[in-house]
Amino acid sequence: MGPTHSELLAELERRTYLASDEARAEQIQRQHDRGKYSARERISMLVDKDSFWEFGGLVDAARGTPDQQDLLAPADGVVTGIGRIDGRPAAIMSFDFTVFGGSNGVAGGLKVTRCCERALQDGIPLVMLLDGGGHRIQEGLDSHHFAWGFETFKEFVELSGYVPIVAAMLGPGFAGPSNFAAFADYVVMVRGISTMGIAGPALVEAATGEQTTNEELGGADLQATLGVTDLAVDSEQEAMDSVRLYLSYLPSSADLAPPRDASYEPGVTGRLRTIVPTNPMTGYDVTEVIEAIVDEATAFELKPTYAPNLVTALARLDGRPIMVVANQPLHMGGSLDSPACEKAAHAVSVADAFGLPLLFLIDIPGFLVGTRSATTQLARRSGRLMFELGQATVPRFSVVLRKGYGAGYIAMAGGRSYQADVALAWPTAEICAMSIEGAVDVAFRKAVLQADDPAQERRNLIDKFRRQVDPFLAAQGFGVDDVIDPDATRDILIGALDRAPARHKRVPVPKHHGISPI
Repeated sequence: MGPTHSELLAELERRTYLASDEARAEQIQRQHDRGKYSARERISMLVDKDSFWEFGGLVDAARGTPDQQDLLAPADGVVTGIGRIDGRPAAIMSFDFTVFGGSNGVAGGLKVTRCCERALQDGIPLVMLLDGGGHRIQEGLDSHHFAWGFETFKEFVELSGYVPIVAAMLGPGFAGPSNFAAFADYVVMVRGISTMGIAGPALVEAATGEQTTNEELGGADLQATLGVTDLAVDSEQEAMDSVRLYLSYLPSSADLAPPRDASYEPGVTGRLRTIVPTNPMTGYDVTEVIEAIVDEATAFELKPTYAPNLVTALARLDGRPIMVVANQPLHMGGSLDSPACEKAAHAVSVADAFGLPLLFLIDIPGFLVGTRSATTQLARRSGRLMFELGQATVPRFSVVLRKGYGAGYIAMAGGRSYQADVALAWPTAEICAMSIEGAVDVAFRKAVLQADDPAQERRNLIDKFRRQVDPFLAAQGFGVDDVIDPDATRDILIGALDRAPARHKRVPVPKHHGISPI
């Protein structure tokens, strides 16, 4: 006679308990001693209360590898399932550092694949809580397992641009976790516990002889400065809060419209007339402009310490999510270098994938010039930004705050360059092919040198040409739709949002794949 229902349920309860934190108190305590939460505690911090349904909780390590018959790996080192984040479902994988350092086993890999499948089939965000990892060495040194490869990266490509992909790096993340995070739209790291990179210090020393530390090789602040992560925070709770905030601006999938928040408050009004100095050589903080245009307290800056000469931020305007791309005069005068172009290109890509209108705030002296522009491949990386803009179908709005110089003006969607739904200029704007001082020094060098008073001649020429680049001439030539009172910017943009279609129709071209400059 077989077991009774009660006996079967008791066995289910026993096996479920063995995989729980309660059954592994010693391992969980060691995780706490490292200053970190457990895989399941992290999920609880992220999702709505009692909303997480776990699948694969009874999985254990694969068998068959020599000397690994008795390997114990509860849930095979990764907790997977579906949870609700602010009421919306998301597929979640949380790697368990207490199980072989969060490494990826064969069975755990199947769970990761299942998580990706659910995100794709259900049209819900994919959230990765990464801690430790890489392929599990105990199983990886066996071609019976490893020859199969790993389908997850192909699945990431399928998911990319269809659902939001988010990665929170919550521990050592060299190798595999960094490869995972590379496919994420948004990455957050925690100072003191998170690292990212292709290989850790031990492997680096073994391969190259170079001695380094985790922080030197891939610490949170370093990777935030390099743009590998979007944000470095001080605690795991802050990391989870940022994940929730990021997702709040985006639809669950590209099939849906971005979520509108009806409880918005207008930005700080009556300030825009005085924020931007009339002197083009005087700096100011463009984030003040952003905060005065968008709904109050809704600007969420992405990659704030990477390429600080450009600001990219999610925000809301009249309750609707938008992506803001703005030159920052406080750094390099707001010029575009290679990092800034990559930062902007990624922002445009995310916005267009998920239907967020793009707002460009322009104050650009041009692309960065000099040897640094050559060594950082600016000639191609600037093309990547313009390539992404050319593909975008979401509404685009541009406002020239002050300088709109050269090809940088075009790369910032100035004027008619990318068929902006609204192209505006403030009275402080000046729009031309290059900086007036530079143009005079190049094109009129001989005339200046031959003048009786070269310095005065140079000043005269600069004054003469400056009178030809004011915004009213731009409006006369209809390169912009209007020159506006800065304090009217918010209302005009809201009106444009009301009129603009969610997507502009793209004329079909018989090709399979556009080739990005990068």
